[in-house]
Amino acid sequence: MDTAAEPQDEFRMSLMEHLGELRKRLLRVTVAVLVLGLGSLVFAREVYGLLMRPVLMALPSDAAALVYTSAIEEINVLMKIGLYAGIFLSTPVLLWQIWSFVSPGLYVNERKLAGPFIVFGTLAFLTGATFCYLVLLPQMFTFLLQKEDATAITARMSTARLHEEDAVRYLRLGDFERSGAWARAATGALKAPGDGRTEQGTFGLTIVSKDSIDVKARLEGLGRLIDALAVAQGPSASPTLIAATDKRGEAVLAYAERKFGQASERLDEAAQVLMSLVPERSQEIAAVWELEKLLGVAQARAESLNWTKPMLSMEEQLTLVLVLELAFGLIFELPLVMMVLGLVGLVSSKFLFKYQRHAFVVCLIAAAVLTPTGDAVNLALMAGPMLLCYELGVVLVWLVEKRRLRQPPAEIPPQ
Repeated sequence: MDTAAEPQDEFRMSLMEHLGELRKRLLRVTVAVLVLGLGSLVFAREVYGLLMRPVLMALPSDAAALVYTSAIEEINVLMKIGLYAGIFLSTPVLLWQIWSFVSPGLYVNERKLAGPFIVFGTLAFLTGATFCYLVLLPQMFTFLLQKEDATAITARMSTARLHEEDAVRYLRLGDFERSGAWARAATGALKAPGDGRTEQGTFGLTIVSKDSIDVKARLEGLGRLIDALAVAQGPSASPTLIAATDKRGEAVLAYAERKFGQASERLDEAAQVLMSLVPERSQEIAAVWELEKLLGVAQARAESLNWTKPMLSMEEQLTLVLVLELAFGLIFELPLVMMVLGLVGLVSSKFLFKYQRHAFVVCLIAAAVLTPTGDAVNLALMAGPMLLCYELGVVLVWLVEKRRLRQPPAEIPPQ
């Protein structure tokens, strides 16, 4: 009875020793995370700005900001950055403790791989996080926060507005020829083939009243045109300019009554009055007015497509970025984890080759779950590295087995 109890007590003691060893390793990792995390709080705000750069770059220029919805959210964000920074910086310590925990079960000549395991494990984690930051995050946030059609139209419209400013400026200086040239160049750019092409009457799905936006933009453009000609022609042009301004006033009244078609007609009539002011330069004035109308169409189309505005909170975006960064760091650790499992005998290359197709399906499912977007590009950016890391892990396990067959390991010393 006593003899039978001895092996059980010995096994129970051995198990308790292993649990004690595991507790010691976890405690060391926890201390490293806390110490490095507290040290990282000094640079938490700078780190946050760096992490949020892909988000801010994808936002429209007039909405490139993050908001916080409670008084303590900003403090919580900085504390979370400190915690995750501690996890990232303690990667070598974590790998060291993992290796120290499993090394008693390895052969003597295999324990010498501790240095390469820690170095390459740290580099793999940093490579995964860098790949996520430089490749995945910009693509993902661009897909989530930008509408392709609206972005293309906005880009064309921004350039055209700069040309319009120069056209009106030359008109104010009395240089009608250069004014018309700038206006025709901008008009051609807006009508040129490609993404974001804008012509009168070309609208996509509209939620916002496009006519209201279009007419309002034309009213503002005609006002700039009248002011420029008033400066260029002087007091002698006052009667004609007053007539054009009266027509614009009628257009304003029609706009207020939401009679947008009537307002457009009055604006065209006002433009004709302005062209009669300098008959020999009517074509240049007409070119500027054509540009003003086209810019109104472009603005209406852009706003009708981009009728939702992002308002992103600091904590939610930080959580999303940090989870993806951590996930990619762990994905790039997969080959080394598989190698360690092969060293302790938990997996074999034959087993991994046999269930390779199943592993591919699991990787695709995991990538689909982790990817917050539904497009194929971001899914491929997540699944591709995962599959490559799995294949690399299979190769490492196979090399470990070949090395053991080629060079019989030394006997494990008694524990």
